[in-house]
Amino acid sequence: MRPVTAVGRRGFHWSTESAAIEKQHRINEQIRISPIRVISAEGAQLGIISTDEALARAREAGLDLVEVAPNEKPPVCRIMDFGKFKYQQKKKQHRTHVHQTKIKEIRLRPKTGDHDIEFKVNQARGFLQHKDKVIVSVVFRGRELAHIDEGQRVMRNILEQLDPVGKVESPPQQMGRRLVCTLTPR
Repeated sequence: MRPVTAVGRRGFHWSTESAAIEKQHRINEQIRISPIRVISAEGAQLGIISTDEALARAREAGLDLVEVAPNEKPPVCRIMDFGKFKYQQKKKQHRTHVHQTKIKEIRLRPKTGDHDIEFKVNQARGFLQHKDKVIVSVVFRGRELAHIDEGQRVMRNILEQLDPVGKVESPPQQMGRRLVCTLTPR
């Protein structure tokens, strides 16, 4: 029986992860081959015994008989708590999930206030700690283009503050009306 994970607008949704784990392993009465090699809950080998006897031992311990190596001769079964085993398998699947690196951008102006810069730096620090790339852009408008040195000062200040968590991938460069720099996580 598959567990229900959520109820949406369109009805019930079945958990495919736990269903996949259940399909991989036969448990209790689903094991039809006899004899089988049995491993106890503590990890000790109980030897090659009949399926009925193994099931009786599993029930005696209040646990399940789970086929862990069906292709072996004879098949290997283990006495364990199947619910706990499924939970650990699901956790292992989630742990192997790879983080997709995203590119985040922080835009500033040469006349941006100190507190606003500090706020943007904290945002960038969070992005870098989450293993995302950060593009820092200082945008110039109108007469601000005559004071590029002010924008460079702002950029240097930001790079100094982000130095512990990020390294410069591409140094600050002028691209039209913007001063752009890319940072990657350390």
